[in-house]
Amino acid sequence: MNGITLAISLLCATLCLCLRPPKALAVYLAGLVWYPDYLRVSIGTIDLSVSRVVITVLLLRCLCTSKILNKFSWSRLDTFITLSMVVYVGIYCISFPSLKMSLENRGGFVLDTWFVYLATRMCISNRASMIVFIKMAALIQIPLAVLGVIGAVTGWQPYIALYQYCPWRQDFELNAPRWGFTRVQGPFSHSIMFGDFFIMFLPLIWILKQQRDYWGKLAYYLSAIAILGAISCFSSGSWVMLGATLCFLYSIKWSHKIKNILVVTSVVALLAEILSNRPLYHVLPQYLNTGGVWWQRARLIDCAIEDFGKWWLAGYGGVDPGWGTNFWMDFTDINNEFILKGVECGVWGIIALCSVIIVAFQELVRSSKKTTNKELRSLHWSLGVILSATLIAWMGVTFFGQLSSIFYLIMGLIGSAVLFPMVNTTARYKVNSNNSYGLT
Repeated sequence: MNGITLAISLLCATLCLCLRPPKALAVYLAGLVWYPDYLRVSIGTIDLSVSRVVITVLLLRCLCTSKILNKFSWSRLDTFITLSMVVYVGIYCISFPSLKMSLENRGGFVLDTWFVYLATRMCISNRASMIVFIKMAALIQIPLAVLGVIGAVTGWQPYIALYQYCPWRQDFELNAPRWGFTRVQGPFSHSIMFGDFFIMFLPLIWILKQQRDYWGKLAYYLSAIAILGAISCFSSGSWVMLGATLCFLYSIKWSHKIKNILVVTSVVALLAEILSNRPLYHVLPQYLNTGGVWWQRARLIDCAIEDFGKWWLAGYGGVDPGWGTNFWMDFTDINNEFILKGVECGVWGIIALCSVIIVAFQELVRSSKKTTNKELRSLHWSLGVILSATLIAWMGVTFFGQLSSIFYLIMGLIGSAVLFPMVNTTARYKVNSNNSYGLT
Protein backbone atom coordinates (compact mmCIF):
# COMPACT_ATOMS: atom_id res chain seq x y z
CA MET A 1 0.00 0.00 0.00
CA ASN A 2 2.99 2.33 0.37
CA GLY A 3 3.17 2.75 -3.39
CA ILE A 4 -0.53 3.57 -3.67
CA THR A 5 -0.31 6.04 -0.78
CA LEU A 6 2.64 7.81 -2.38
CA ALA A 7 0.98 7.86 -5.79
CA ILE A 8 -2.22 9.41 -4.41
CA SER A 9 -0.16 11.91 -2.42
CA LEU A 10 1.73 12.91 -5.56
CA LEU A 11 -1.48 13.25 -7.58
CA CYS A 12 -3.23 15.41 -4.97
CA ALA A 13 -0.12 17.52 -4.38
CA THR A 14 0.20 18.16 -8.13
CA LEU A 15 -3.44 19.23 -8.35
CA CYS A 16 -2.92 21.56 -5.39
CA LEU A 17 -0.11 23.25 -7.29
CA CYS A 18 -2.14 23.65 -10.49
CA LEU A 19 -5.64 24.59 -9.34
CA ARG A 20 -6.92 27.87 -7.93
CA PRO A 21 -6.64 28.14 -4.11
CA PRO A 22 -10.26 27.21 -3.16
CA LYS A 23 -10.23 24.21 -5.49
CA ALA A 24 -6.76 23.22 -4.25
CA LEU A 25 -8.15 23.24 -0.71
CA ALA A 26 -11.02 21.06 -1.91
CA VAL A 27 -8.49 18.58 -3.34
CA TYR A 28 -6.90 18.40 0.10
CA LEU A 29 -10.32 17.74 1.64
CA ALA A 30 -11.01 14.98 -0.87
CA GLY A 31 -7.72 13.28 -0.11
CA LEU A 32 -8.39 13.66 3.60
CA VAL A 33 -11.84 12.06 3.66
CA TRP A 34 -11.66 9.61 0.77
CA TYR A 35 -8.36 7.96 1.66
CA PRO A 36 -7.98 6.37 5.13
CA ASP A 37 -5.76 8.36 7.47
CA TYR A 38 -4.40 5.17 9.03
CA LEU A 39 -2.66 4.20 5.78
CA ARG A 40 0.76 5.72 6.28
CA VAL A 41 4.19 5.55 4.70
CA SER A 42 6.65 4.90 7.51
CA ILE A 43 10.06 6.53 7.25
CA GLY A 44 11.89 5.37 10.34
CA THR A 45 9.62 6.34 13.22
CA ILE A 46 7.83 9.03 11.19
CA ASP A 47 4.48 8.22 9.58
CA LEU A 48 3.41 10.23 6.53
CA SER A 49 -0.20 10.24 5.35
CA VAL A 50 -1.73 11.56 2.16
CA SER A 51 -3.29 14.49 3.99
CA ARG A 52 0.00 15.53 5.64
CA VAL A 53 1.92 15.50 2.38
CA VAL A 54 -0.78 17.43 0.53
CA ILE A 55 -1.32 20.09 3.20
CA THR A 56 2.42 20.71 3.43
CA VAL A 57 2.65 21.25 -0.32
CA LEU A 58 -0.46 23.46 -0.31
CA LEU A 59 0.81 25.65 2.52
CA LEU A 60 4.23 26.02 0.90
CA ARG A 61 2.51 27.07 -2.32
CA CYS A 62 0.51 29.71 -0.43
CA LEU A 63 3.61 31.03 1.34
CA CYS A 64 5.58 31.24 -1.91
CA THR A 65 2.84 32.93 -3.97
CA SER A 66 2.79 36.69 -3.52
CA LYS A 67 -0.71 37.00 -5.01
CA ILE A 68 -2.08 34.78 -2.24
CA LEU A 69 -0.02 36.39 0.50
CA ASN A 70 -1.14 39.89 -0.50
CA LYS A 71 -4.75 38.93 0.20
CA PHE A 72 -3.91 37.50 3.62
CA SER A 73 -4.13 39.59 6.77
CA TRP A 74 -3.38 38.38 10.30
CA SER A 75 -6.36 38.36 12.64
CA ARG A 76 -7.12 38.05 16.34
CA LEU A 77 -8.30 34.47 15.87
CA ASP A 78 -5.01 33.63 14.12
CA THR A 79 -3.14 34.82 17.21
CA PHE A 80 -5.18 32.69 19.61
CA ILE A 81 -4.95 29.61 17.39
CA THR A 82 -1.16 30.02 17.24
CA LEU A 83 -0.86 30.55 21.00
CA SER A 84 -2.96 27.44 21.61
CA MET A 85 -0.53 25.47 19.45
CA VAL A 86 2.34 26.72 21.60
CA VAL A 87 0.50 25.39 24.66
CA TYR A 88 -0.42 22.03 23.09
CA VAL A 89 3.12 21.44 21.83
CA GLY A 90 5.14 23.00 24.63
CA ILE A 91 3.47 21.46 27.67
CA TYR A 92 3.15 18.05 26.02
CA CYS A 93 6.86 17.98 25.18
CA ILE A 94 7.82 19.10 28.68
CA SER A 95 5.69 16.50 30.47
CA PHE A 96 6.28 13.56 28.11
CA PRO A 97 9.16 11.29 29.25
CA SER A 98 10.80 11.00 25.80
CA LEU A 99 11.55 14.30 24.04
CA LYS A 100 12.17 12.54 20.71
CA MET A 101 8.81 10.76 20.77
CA SER A 102 6.96 13.85 21.93
CA LEU A 103 8.45 15.94 19.11
CA GLU A 104 7.40 13.32 16.55
CA ASN A 105 3.90 13.21 18.01
CA ARG A 106 3.48 16.98 18.16
CA GLY A 107 5.04 17.40 14.72
CA GLY A 108 2.26 15.30 13.22
CA PHE A 109 -0.27 17.17 15.34
CA VAL A 110 0.90 20.53 13.96
CA LEU A 111 0.66 19.23 10.38
CA ASP A 112 -2.89 18.01 10.99
CA THR A 113 -4.08 21.18 12.72
CA TRP A 114 -2.10 24.41 12.43
CA PHE A 115 -0.98 23.79 8.85
CA VAL A 116 -4.59 23.07 7.87
CA TYR A 117 -5.79 26.24 9.57
CA LEU A 118 -3.19 28.48 7.91
CA ALA A 119 -3.68 26.93 4.47
CA THR A 120 -7.44 27.44 4.75
CA ARG A 121 -7.02 31.05 5.82
CA MET A 122 -4.83 31.76 2.80
CA CYS A 123 -6.89 29.84 0.24
CA ILE A 124 -10.21 31.43 1.23
CA SER A 125 -9.82 35.18 0.79
CA ASN A 126 -13.36 36.29 -0.12
CA ARG A 127 -16.92 35.05 -0.22
CA ALA A 128 -16.62 33.94 -3.84
CA SER A 129 -13.81 31.54 -3.01
CA MET A 130 -15.74 30.38 0.07
CA ILE A 131 -18.78 29.49 -2.03
CA VAL A 132 -16.65 27.60 -4.56
CA PHE A 133 -15.06 25.56 -1.78
CA ILE A 134 -18.46 24.78 -0.25
CA LYS A 135 -19.74 23.59 -3.64
CA MET A 136 -16.76 21.30 -4.02
CA ALA A 137 -17.19 19.99 -0.45
CA ALA A 138 -20.84 19.27 -1.17
CA LEU A 139 -19.82 17.12 -4.15
CA ILE A 140 -17.04 15.39 -2.22
CA GLN A 141 -19.51 14.10 0.36
CA ILE A 142 -21.78 12.37 -2.18
CA PRO A 143 -19.75 9.14 -2.75
CA LEU A 144 -19.26 8.70 1.00
CA ALA A 145 -22.97 9.23 1.70
CA VAL A 146 -23.88 6.63 -0.95
CA LEU A 147 -21.33 4.25 0.58
CA GLY A 148 -22.83 4.90 4.02
CA VAL A 149 -26.41 4.16 2.98
CA ILE A 150 -25.46 1.00 1.06
CA GLY A 151 -23.21 -0.18 3.88
CA ALA A 152 -25.84 0.42 6.57
CA VAL A 153 -28.40 -1.67 4.70
CA THR A 154 -26.19 -4.43 3.25
CA GLY A 155 -23.26 -4.47 5.68
CA TRP A 156 -20.75 -3.82 2.88
CA GLN A 157 -17.71 -1.92 4.21
CA PRO A 158 -14.83 -2.14 1.71
CA TYR A 159 -12.48 0.07 3.73
CA ILE A 160 -12.31 -2.41 6.63
CA ALA A 161 -10.00 -4.72 4.65
CA LEU A 162 -7.41 -1.92 4.50
CA TYR A 163 -6.81 -2.07 8.24
CA GLN A 164 -4.33 -4.88 7.69
CA TYR A 165 -1.97 -2.28 6.20
CA CYS A 166 -2.17 0.07 9.18
CA PRO A 167 1.37 0.37 10.69
CA TRP A 168 0.20 0.29 14.31
CA ARG A 169 -3.05 -1.70 14.21
CA GLN A 170 -3.72 -4.69 11.99
CA ASP A 171 -6.65 -6.20 13.90
CA PHE A 172 -10.04 -4.58 13.90
CA GLU A 173 -13.44 -5.41 15.36
CA LEU A 174 -16.59 -4.04 13.77
CA ASN A 175 -19.05 -2.16 15.94
CA ALA A 176 -22.13 -4.17 16.81
CA PRO A 177 -25.12 -3.44 14.51
CA ARG A 178 -27.98 -1.32 15.78
CA TRP A 179 -31.61 -2.11 14.99
CA GLY A 180 -30.42 -4.42 12.24
CA PHE A 181 -28.32 -1.77 10.50
CA THR A 182 -24.53 -1.78 10.16
CA ARG A 183 -22.67 1.10 11.78
CA VAL A 184 -20.73 2.35 8.77
CA GLN A 185 -17.39 4.08 9.28
CA GLY A 186 -16.05 4.32 5.73
CA PRO A 187 -12.46 5.61 5.52
CA PHE A 188 -12.64 7.02 9.06
CA SER A 189 -11.39 5.31 12.21
CA HIS A 190 -14.80 5.13 13.87
CA SER A 191 -18.44 5.31 12.83
CA ILE A 192 -19.08 8.44 14.90
CA MET A 193 -16.29 10.22 13.00
CA PHE A 194 -17.93 9.22 9.73
CA GLY A 195 -21.26 10.69 10.79
CA ASP A 196 -19.79 13.88 12.25
CA PHE A 197 -18.01 14.65 8.97
CA PHE A 198 -21.33 15.13 7.15
CA ILE A 199 -22.82 17.17 9.98
CA MET A 200 -19.91 19.62 10.10
CA PHE A 201 -20.48 20.58 6.46
CA LEU A 202 -24.29 20.45 6.50
CA PRO A 203 -24.80 24.12 7.61
CA LEU A 204 -22.45 25.33 4.87
CA ILE A 205 -24.15 23.23 2.21
CA TRP A 206 -27.53 24.55 3.34
CA ILE A 207 -26.59 28.18 2.60
CA LEU A 208 -26.07 27.27 -1.06
CA LYS A 209 -29.85 27.64 -1.37
CA GLN A 210 -29.21 31.39 -1.56
CA GLN A 211 -27.47 30.96 -4.92
CA ARG A 212 -29.51 32.21 -7.87
CA ASP A 213 -28.43 29.51 -10.31
CA TYR A 214 -29.02 25.75 -10.29
CA TRP A 215 -26.93 25.41 -7.12
CA GLY A 216 -29.76 27.05 -5.23
CA LYS A 217 -32.02 24.12 -6.16
CA LEU A 218 -29.32 21.49 -5.68
CA ALA A 219 -28.71 22.74 -2.12
CA TYR A 220 -31.84 20.96 -0.86
CA TYR A 221 -30.82 17.63 -2.37
CA LEU A 222 -27.19 17.99 -1.24
CA SER A 223 -28.35 18.79 2.29
CA ALA A 224 -30.57 15.70 2.28
CA ILE A 225 -27.60 13.61 1.14
CA ALA A 226 -25.52 14.97 4.03
CA ILE A 227 -28.27 14.07 6.50
CA LEU A 228 -28.52 10.54 5.10
CA GLY A 229 -24.75 10.17 5.35
CA ALA A 230 -24.85 11.25 8.99
CA ILE A 231 -27.69 8.85 9.82
CA SER A 232 -25.91 5.91 8.14
CA CYS A 233 -23.29 5.77 10.91
CA PHE A 234 -26.02 4.78 13.40
CA SER A 235 -24.13 6.42 16.23
CA SER A 236 -26.10 8.13 18.98
CA GLY A 237 -23.38 10.77 19.35
CA SER A 238 -23.67 11.78 15.71
CA TRP A 239 -27.45 11.77 15.90
CA VAL A 240 -27.39 14.13 18.87
CA MET A 241 -25.02 16.42 16.96
CA LEU A 242 -27.29 16.23 13.90
CA GLY A 243 -30.36 17.10 15.96
CA ALA A 244 -28.57 20.07 17.53
CA THR A 245 -27.40 21.27 14.10
CA LEU A 246 -30.89 21.16 12.60
CA CYS A 247 -32.35 22.99 15.60
CA PHE A 248 -29.69 25.70 15.44
CA LEU A 249 -30.17 26.14 11.69
CA TYR A 250 -33.92 26.51 12.13
CA SER A 251 -33.48 28.97 15.02
CA ILE A 252 -31.99 31.59 12.67
CA LYS A 253 -35.55 32.96 12.58
CA TRP A 254 -35.07 34.00 16.20
CA SER A 255 -31.45 35.09 15.92
CA HIS A 256 -32.40 38.52 17.27
CA LYS A 257 -33.55 36.81 20.49
CA ILE A 258 -30.48 34.64 20.93
CA LYS A 259 -29.51 36.29 24.23
CA ASN A 260 -32.95 35.63 25.69
CA ILE A 261 -32.81 32.02 24.52
CA LEU A 262 -29.40 31.52 26.16
CA VAL A 263 -30.61 33.04 29.43
CA VAL A 264 -33.72 30.84 29.51
CA THR A 265 -31.64 27.75 28.67
CA SER A 266 -29.20 28.56 31.49
CA VAL A 267 -32.03 29.01 33.99
CA VAL A 268 -33.65 25.72 32.95
CA ALA A 269 -30.31 23.92 33.28
CA LEU A 270 -29.78 25.40 36.74
CA LEU A 271 -33.26 24.40 37.85
CA ALA A 272 -32.71 20.86 36.53
CA GLU A 273 -29.58 20.55 38.65
CA ILE A 274 -31.27 21.94 41.76
CA LEU A 275 -34.42 19.84 41.49
CA SER A 276 -32.55 16.60 40.70
CA ASN A 277 -29.70 17.35 43.12
CA ARG A 278 -27.29 16.16 40.45
CA PRO A 279 -24.95 17.82 37.94
CA LEU A 280 -26.53 18.53 34.57
CA TYR A 281 -24.13 16.12 32.85
CA HIS A 282 -25.69 13.34 34.93
CA VAL A 283 -29.28 14.45 34.32
CA LEU A 284 -29.07 14.58 30.51
CA PRO A 285 -27.76 10.99 29.98
CA GLN A 286 -30.90 9.66 31.61
CA TYR A 287 -32.91 11.01 28.66
CA LEU A 288 -30.34 10.90 25.85
CA ASN A 289 -29.36 7.24 26.09
CA THR A 290 -30.56 4.42 28.33
CA GLY A 291 -27.94 1.93 27.18
CA GLY A 292 -25.16 3.24 29.40
CA VAL A 293 -23.10 5.02 26.73
CA TRP A 294 -23.86 8.52 27.96
CA TRP A 295 -23.53 7.39 31.58
CA GLN A 296 -19.91 6.56 30.80
CA ARG A 297 -19.40 10.11 29.48
CA ALA A 298 -20.81 11.56 32.69
CA ARG A 299 -18.72 9.29 34.91
CA LEU A 300 -15.60 10.28 32.96
CA ILE A 301 -16.17 13.91 33.96
CA ASP A 302 -16.49 12.77 37.58
CA CYS A 303 -13.14 10.97 37.34
CA ALA A 304 -11.45 14.07 35.90
CA ILE A 305 -12.83 16.23 38.71
CA GLU A 306 -11.87 13.76 41.42
CA ASP A 307 -8.27 13.51 40.15
CA PHE A 308 -7.93 17.21 39.26
CA GLY A 309 -4.91 17.57 41.53
CA LYS A 310 -3.04 14.92 39.55
CA TRP A 311 -3.31 16.47 36.09
CA TRP A 312 -4.05 20.19 36.38
CA LEU A 313 -0.42 21.36 36.09
CA ALA A 314 0.90 19.43 33.08
CA GLY A 315 -1.42 16.52 32.37
CA TYR A 316 -0.39 12.89 32.74
CA GLY A 317 2.68 13.03 30.50
CA GLY A 318 1.35 10.54 27.98
CA VAL A 319 0.44 7.99 30.68
CA ASP A 320 -3.01 6.45 30.95
CA PRO A 321 -4.92 8.14 33.82
CA GLY A 322 -6.13 4.76 35.05
CA TRP A 323 -9.83 5.63 34.97
CA GLY A 324 -10.71 2.61 32.84
CA THR A 325 -11.31 0.46 35.94
CA ASN A 326 -14.43 2.54 36.66
CA PHE A 327 -15.88 1.24 33.38
CA TRP A 328 -14.57 -2.33 33.56
CA MET A 329 -11.96 -1.57 30.90
CA ASP A 330 -8.19 -2.11 30.88
CA PHE A 331 -7.61 1.35 29.40
CA THR A 332 -9.18 4.81 29.63
CA ASP A 333 -11.41 5.74 26.72
CA ILE A 334 -11.27 9.54 26.92
CA ASN A 335 -14.23 10.53 24.77
CA ASN A 336 -14.43 14.16 25.84
CA GLU A 337 -12.35 16.76 23.97
CA PHE A 338 -11.97 19.06 26.96
CA ILE A 339 -10.81 16.27 29.27
CA LEU A 340 -8.39 15.04 26.60
CA LYS A 341 -6.76 18.47 26.45
CA GLY A 342 -6.49 18.41 30.25
CA VAL A 343 -4.93 14.94 30.29
CA GLU A 344 -2.42 15.98 27.61
CA CYS A 345 -1.59 19.55 28.66
CA GLY A 346 -3.15 20.18 32.05
CA VAL A 347 -5.60 22.97 32.75
CA TRP A 348 -3.65 25.16 30.32
CA GLY A 349 -4.79 22.99 27.44
CA ILE A 350 -8.42 23.43 28.45
CA ILE A 351 -7.94 27.20 28.80
CA ALA A 352 -6.32 27.36 25.36
CA LEU A 353 -9.17 25.42 23.74
CA CYS A 354 -11.88 27.47 25.45
CA SER A 355 -10.10 30.72 24.54
CA VAL A 356 -10.04 29.79 20.85
CA ILE A 357 -13.75 28.89 20.89
CA ILE A 358 -14.71 32.10 22.72
CA VAL A 359 -12.71 34.29 20.34
CA ALA A 360 -14.23 32.52 17.32
CA PHE A 361 -17.75 33.25 18.60
CA GLN A 362 -16.82 36.84 19.43
CA GLU A 363 -15.43 37.44 15.96
CA LEU A 364 -18.49 35.93 14.28
CA VAL A 365 -20.83 38.12 16.34
CA ARG A 366 -18.73 41.25 15.78
CA SER A 367 -18.48 40.68 12.04
CA SER A 368 -22.20 39.90 11.72
CA LYS A 369 -23.14 43.12 13.51
CA LYS A 370 -21.03 45.17 11.10
CA THR A 371 -22.90 44.12 7.98
CA THR A 372 -26.44 44.30 6.67
CA ASN A 373 -25.68 41.72 4.00
CA LYS A 374 -28.14 38.86 4.61
CA GLU A 375 -26.03 36.31 2.75
CA LEU A 376 -22.97 37.16 4.80
CA ARG A 377 -24.96 37.01 8.01
CA SER A 378 -26.30 33.60 7.02
CA LEU A 379 -22.74 32.43 6.45
CA HIS A 380 -21.71 33.67 9.90
CA TRP A 381 -24.73 31.97 11.46
CA SER A 382 -23.95 28.66 9.72
CA LEU A 383 -20.36 28.75 10.93
CA GLY A 384 -21.61 29.51 14.43
CA VAL A 385 -23.97 26.53 14.16
CA ILE A 386 -21.06 24.24 13.30
CA LEU A 387 -19.10 25.54 16.27
CA SER A 388 -22.06 25.15 18.65
CA ALA A 389 -22.84 21.62 17.48
CA THR A 390 -19.17 20.72 17.79
CA LEU A 391 -19.17 21.80 21.43
CA ILE A 392 -22.09 19.46 22.08
CA ALA A 393 -20.37 16.63 20.22
CA TRP A 394 -17.20 17.12 22.28
CA MET A 395 -19.07 16.06 25.41
CA GLY A 396 -19.25 12.55 23.99
CA VAL A 397 -16.36 12.18 21.56
CA THR A 398 -12.83 13.39 20.93
CA PHE A 399 -11.87 14.49 17.46
CA PHE A 400 -8.87 12.60 16.11
CA GLY A 401 -7.56 11.68 12.68
CA GLN A 402 -9.45 13.28 9.82
CA LEU A 403 -12.03 14.96 12.03
CA SER A 404 -9.38 16.91 13.92
CA SER A 405 -8.12 18.34 10.63
CA ILE A 406 -11.68 19.10 9.51
CA PHE A 407 -12.28 21.07 12.70
CA TYR A 408 -9.27 23.28 12.06
CA LEU A 409 -10.34 23.67 8.44
CA ILE A 410 -13.68 24.97 9.73
CA MET A 411 -11.82 27.29 12.10
CA GLY A 412 -9.87 28.56 9.10
CA LEU A 413 -13.14 29.26 7.30
CA ILE A 414 -14.32 31.21 10.34
CA GLY A 415 -11.05 33.15 10.43
CA SER A 416 -11.53 34.13 6.80
CA ALA A 417 -15.28 34.77 6.93
CA VAL A 418 -15.03 37.35 9.72
CA LEU A 419 -12.65 39.40 7.56
CA PHE A 420 -14.75 39.48 4.40
CA PRO A 421 -15.52 43.02 3.15
CA MET A 422 -18.73 44.37 4.66
CA VAL A 423 -21.08 45.82 2.05
CA ASN A 424 -24.74 46.83 1.95
CA THR A 425 -25.55 45.02 -1.26
CA THR A 426 -25.34 41.41 -2.31
CA ALA A 427 -24.48 42.19 -5.92
CA ARG A 428 -20.74 42.23 -5.34
CA TYR A 429 -20.84 38.78 -3.78
CA LYS A 430 -22.96 37.13 -6.43
CA VAL A 431 -21.33 33.92 -7.61
CA ASN A 432 -22.35 32.51 -10.95
CA SER A 433 -20.98 30.38 -13.72
CA ASN A 434 -19.21 33.35 -15.29
CA ASN A 435 -17.17 34.02 -12.15
CA SER A 436 -13.46 33.30 -12.42
CA TYR A 437 -13.79 30.98 -9.44
CA GLY A 438 -16.76 29.10 -10.90
CA LEU A 439 -16.98 25.36 -11.35
CA THR A 440 -17.79 25.48 -15.05
